[in-house]
Amino acid sequence: MRKIFFLFFLISNSLFAQDFESVFKKYPNFNGVVLVADNGKIQYLKAQGLANRQENIKLSTNSVFRICSITKTFTAAIILQLYEEGRLSLEDKMGKYLPNYKGEAKDRVNIHQLLTYSSGIKNLDQNTEDMYALKLPIDTILVKYCSGVLVSEPGKQFDYKNAEYIILGKIIEKIENKPFELVLKERILDKIEMANSGMLSNAKVIKGLANSYLYDSESQQFSNDDPYWIENFYASGAMYSTVQDLLKFDQAVFGSKLFKKSTLDLMLKPYPELWNVAYGFWVSENEYLGKKYLCSDRQGSISGSNTSWLHMINENKTFLIFANTDAVNLNNLRTDLIEVSLKKK
Repeated sequence: MRKIFFLFFLISNSLFAQDFESVFKKYPNFNGVVLVADNGKIQYLKAQGLANRQENIKLSTNSVFRICSITKTFTAAIILQLYEEGRLSLEDKMGKYLPNYKGEAKDRVNIHQLLTYSSGIKNLDQNTEDMYALKLPIDTILVKYCSGVLVSEPGKQFDYKNAEYIILGKIIEKIENKPFELVLKERILDKIEMANSGMLSNAKVIKGLANSYLYDSESQQFSNDDPYWIENFYASGAMYSTVQDLLKFDQAVFGSKLFKKSTLDLMLKPYPELWNVAYGFWVSENEYLGKKYLCSDRQGSISGSNTSWLHMINENKTFLIFANTDAVNLNNLRTDLIEVSLKKK
């Protein structure tokens, strides 16, 4: 009987994998790694394409990627840990921790408004080439690109930018009296054994890091990514990871292993007036196969590096897509993967 059950298990999982595989026929230009998990257990894991086009090196399921703005969720998690420990209040004005900050926001913007991109600080960093084309100390970036005048009342208007999470990174450093990279390692990466994750810099050699490429749809050709200084993205976008490592973070966050359930609820509270942004995520009801599911969503993009992380909160289902090109719409691919997974259930 046990042999029959085991044979049925192998056949059913093989057919399930084939269902997922059929999705990728629609996306021949996809270069990356996909992971689908149910209750933290991997249902499907696939690598497709090349990590290095010059040397024809294939991607593997252990390939390392720039995870871009998914970094912001780690920053938000550390802020909430400090909040839970009573070392900051979400209502604290940023000037309490950054007394030398010169911008208008110093005594008007609080940590909650930084977390929700509603500070009102003028957006000087998005699509500003010189911020990333020159290697700059973070303190210089803080002054030059994160200290603009207030263009809206704090807390009233959503305006996505990196500046707020760069400021949060500096607040973390001030409270902990340690570099952000070390705080991240001690509070999260080491704690949940994310051995293949960390902060990038152009000088670091990261084993297994996939090169990134841009895709021209007219010529159907790939080109090398535009040059930039990844460390300038700091606490807003400078991390690397693997899909397996990020699954550990996913389960640690939603399993309340990094903070209490009440703090997780605070993290996942959406603000409809601010485009349903939460702390480090967007949280909303998404419809798949005619049914609505409460989902947290976090995406990231820097040139050819693109990432997508969706977690179905009540079902504890996780969908991760890391790509090293911009050749495929990851939202469309993700929807197809989600629907296969739900049909299986």
